[in-house]
Amino acid sequence: MVSYFAGIFYLVRLFVYYKDTDGFEEQKQKILREQYVFMARRLWNIITVPAGIIMLISGITMIVLNVGLMKTPWFHLKLTFLLALLAYHYWCWKKVLQIKNLNLQILPIQNLKLRQANEIATFILFLVVFTVILKSSVIEYWWQLIVGFIAIVALIMATVKLVNKKKQ
Repeated sequence: MVSYFAGIFYLVRLFVYYKDTDGFEEQKQKILREQYVFMARRLWNIITVPAGIIMLISGITMIVLNVGLMKTPWFHLKLTFLLALLAYHYWCWKKVLQIKNLNLQILPIQNLKLRQANEIATFILFLVVFTVILKSSVIEYWWQLIVGFIAIVALIMATVKLVNKKKQ
């Protein structure tokens, strides 16, 4: 799990770095973009996807060995968050393919959107970890947790916007 999340965290950061080259002079831009595309593809193919497969196999094995998990509401919630992670994984895969096929052209997404997307995996990780730690309490205190989570998301997104605004 750690290797998978490390890969997914850094992958989107590479998309941000690629986008940051938009204002660079042509030769520097070309060198950096080639390197970022190379790094993103290697990271995806050598670390992120294999670690994701190992994580998936481990999760399925855990369910098979402990079928009782499927009867607990908190585990259903965890699986829902993992479906969100799957959607994020798919988005990352599409971006890897996109920058590979751009031929070093401009990535057609705003820098701020990439920086905010970079935080999505963090939010999903928080949700999964807190669900596993708190188990049944997540169901019992769901509205307090949602309010707290929304507050954390808003704070992080505002920080990303503020930092990005200062950079400009």
